[in-house]
Amino acid sequence: MIILMTDWWNALQSMEQIFWGIAIVSSVLFVIQFGLSLFGLDFESDVDVDIEAGGADFSLDPSFALLSVRSLIAFATFFGWAGVLALGGGYAKTMVMVWAFIAGFSAMILVAYLMYFFSRLSQEGNANVQDLLFENGSVYLTIPGHRKGAGKVHVILANSLREMNAVTEGEELASGKNVKIVEIIENNILVVEPIEIFETEVSQT
Repeated sequence: MIILMTDWWNALQSMEQIFWGIAIVSSVLFVIQFGLSLFGLDFESDVDVDIEAGGADFSLDPSFALLSVRSLIAFATFFGWAGVLALGGGYAKTMVMVWAFIAGFSAMILVAYLMYFFSRLSQEGNANVQDLLFENGSVYLTIPGHRKGAGKVHVILANSLREMNAVTEGEELASGKNVKIVEIIENNILVVEPIEIFETEVSQT
């Protein structure tokens, strides 16, 4: 078996050896990482990327890690296998490199986005509804007056738009009305009032 593998490897051209080597090694690392993640022993090391241009500092969202162990392994895996397939398809070396880089970079972006997406889901799941107290929102579905029924409002919680049930002590609040959350009662129902009430109080003081 070893002799056959050696003969196969020696029969490959240098560029084929490079792509096969990258594909095999990165695939092994991918399997190891996947196996570790199943047992909660995943390894990860993200690199923060800041870009300065013309005195301005542009920082990516800390939870969006383009350069991480996962994304780099994904790049190498798809880069390697795309190169192998392109060479097998008879493409010129230049096109092989182009397709390999496109496949690798696409995989890296996809993995980084998925990690960012799952990170945001986790943050939302751990969000504290009490953080909405005295924050503003917008009525989505009409809220009946005097707590005679619940409507819905749109609010920002954990940097994401959320739709939540709401009641009001005062008059009916129509869709599109800007409101302020004044209380949070059982089942995470928001008690809201028109925002102009508070604006009037501020102007009078």
